[in-house]
Amino acid sequence: MSDEKYSPPKVWTWDQESGGKFANINRPISGATHDKELPVGKHPMQLYSLGTPNGVKVTVLLEELLALGHEGAEYDAYLINIGNGDQFGSGFVEINPNSKIPALLDRSSEPHTRVFESGAILVYLAEKFGEFIPTDPAARAECMSWLFWQMGSAPYLGGGFGHFYAYAPEKFEYPINRFAMEVKRQLDVLDKNLENRKFICGDEYNIADMAIHPWYGYLVLKNAYNAAEFLDVKSYKNVVRWAEEISERPAFKRGARVGRPPSGPEDNAIPERHNASDLD
Repeated sequence: MSDEKYSPPKVWTWDQESGGKFANINRPISGATHDKELPVGKHPMQLYSLGTPNGVKVTVLLEELLALGHEGAEYDAYLINIGNGDQFGSGFVEINPNSKIPALLDRSSEPHTRVFESGAILVYLAEKFGEFIPTDPAARAECMSWLFWQMGSAPYLGGGFGHFYAYAPEKFEYPINRFAMEVKRQLDVLDKNLENRKFICGDEYNIADMAIHPWYGYLVLKNAYNAAEFLDVKSYKNVVRWAEEISERPAFKRGARVGRPPSGPEDNAIPERHNASDLD
């Protein structure tokens, strides 16, 4: 990297060497780069995803639905390796033109229903099965507000703080300070909300919790980006309490294992899931 002060050009051009850890998969254009059909399993729900926070949201909800006896929530989960560019295959782009995981194909409907964006998938499944989304208008509004809070806030955590603190080619004080301040503000928002609430929206666990936990629960419990000490995450005691409680739910434990290779001999993760017994 150059020590010279950066001055933006009049017209930006793509420099493939400047993107840091993910330079090989980030690009300023959309669409498929190669022909590749997606595999199709036997279950109603076909999930093409990866065990990132956004992917975990969906597998946790599917496992929660199955735990309640909703057989229509049975799913095949296929691994989309974003490091290899699987998200740019023609079959995946047909389901999600934005080339981001997760993507869902509901084959129980005619015609089949595609759903992309993790928040949209949570709402679709919750409404389809009538679970984990309030029916009372005020309670539903609260749930949707927190769901959309997560969708709007997490990019500052992952794409902002996480990128500049953990993945950028060099560490720069200004963006790290800027995004650390914002992430701590977000944690404070959650901590104050949870001061007198068991879950994000009150006494009932719902899709707002499922959306927020894989990002902020992981942050306070799992040292995401190796930044637990830097962000002093343990000081957000209400968030820690909430995150620990959700982490003990059996369906959460099952869903959090899906979509990634094991990181070591003690890790019981599974890259793909096609039967309930895969998680037994």
